[in-house]
Amino acid sequence: MHGERPDAVVVFASSKYDHGALLHALSETCQPGALVGSSSAGEFTGDHSGAGLACALAVRSTDMVFAASLGTGVGADRSAAARQLVAGFKGAESSEYPHRAALIMTDALAGHADDLIEQLTMVTAGAYEFAGGGAGDDAQFSKTHVFCGTRTATDAVVGLEILSRKPVGIGVQHGWKPASEPLRVTEVQGSRLISLDGFPAIDAFERHAAATSQQIDRSAPLPFFLHNILGIETPAGYRLRVPLSIDADGAVNCAAEIPSGARVHIMKTSAASASAAAASATEDAVRKLRGGTPSAALFFDCVATRLRLGDMFAFELEAVQKALGGTTLVGCNTYGQIARAEGQFGGFHNCTAVVLAFPD
Repeated sequence: MHGERPDAVVVFASSKYDHGALLHALSETCQPGALVGSSSAGEFTGDHSGAGLACALAVRSTDMVFAASLGTGVGADRSAAARQLVAGFKGAESSEYPHRAALIMTDALAGHADDLIEQLTMVTAGAYEFAGGGAGDDAQFSKTHVFCGTRTATDAVVGLEILSRKPVGIGVQHGWKPASEPLRVTEVQGSRLISLDGFPAIDAFERHAAATSQQIDRSAPLPFFLHNILGIETPAGYRLRVPLSIDADGAVNCAAEIPSGARVHIMKTSAASASAAAASATEDAVRKLRGGTPSAALFFDCVATRLRLGDMFAFELEAVQKALGGTTLVGCNTYGQIARAEGQFGGFHNCTAVVLAFPD
């Protein structure tokens, strides 16, 4: 940046790092106007990718202004956390910037991420678009952090407000399709799926495994679940949820909440479908720039996607980079993805590609 201070820095870092020391070093070295980010479960740029890394994007613009804000107590009160976060935004003070968006990173282990996005939408009266995801911890699912300035926090949500004279592009897409008949959620407690069609939830997965010549081990079901996730029917398409474990009573614990009474399917995909979906999400984000060229982009996809694809996850990153035309790319694998934008499939997702493109 030719010696100029960045207006904002976004950083994603493995749980292996001393996050406090990292943030202080970034703050002292870069002296950004705003500094946000989160712990992560896989990190990448257009040139490098892997796990146990840290990556950062610095932004400076004459057409955008940024503000960093933190909301706490997500697990207990999403409405209060959303109001606290939005209180740090500056959009209400200015009509100079017609396009309003925010990068949102939340402690997904605190739960209720779907409700949090709804609360943020209501508090901002639908005037902001959102993109981001759930902080990770290298697939340990133990403790995750969000970053605001040099502060790290759990049970919290951080936002980077983006006020822009030009459109900001957000794209979201997944490459999954139904592989089973519809099933009704007959009993659920948050993300704990107790029964489908009146029977223990695991029964449906075991029937599906038998019908498709797959193996499922109740004591170690994740290899099966990574290839057989749940899709919740919505008017806009299927919202995905990753099953993680099985309880003794046959209940299945998922990565995010599932609505009671919802119709769901067991879903399937392929490596080619995942890459095509990521490319489609990127193309949607670029189109939302309305003829503009992306100056940089943030990309989020699920840790489950990386675990499922292994080395082939590189092909998904290549598809995103190609669709961006070589523009600077930074991102991470998250515990769920956030997208709320006009004309896009919004909310809190699993195994879904989300792209946030900055205008030039």
